[in-house]
Amino acid sequence: MRSLLVAFTCAFALISTSIYAADDTGEDIVIRNDGDKTFYEYRRGGQIVEIKVVPKYGKPYYLTPADVKNEETGSYIQSDAPEISAPTWFIFRW
Repeated sequence: MRSLLVAFTCAFALISTSIYAADDTGEDIVIRNDGDKTFYEYRRGGQIVEIKVVPKYGKPYYLTPADVKNEETGSYIQSDAPEISAPTWFIFRW
């Protein structure tokens, strides 16, 4: 009986940790190196939200999709000093 209780406890612990470890937010960062530049692609739900470009020499800069509604165009704008600064960070998420 005791070994059965230990087996169920271990099985429950393994199942519960795998549920909590699953990342279902859909947020990814893809890092690519292209010659003298490094690209950090920030994706949310499979869509590119912004791209951080870090050149070997010089300041890093960000590229954001020019048209958020129609991302198939593939055009991006440089957002070093945008007119409207929308926060892209989270203080708390549940």
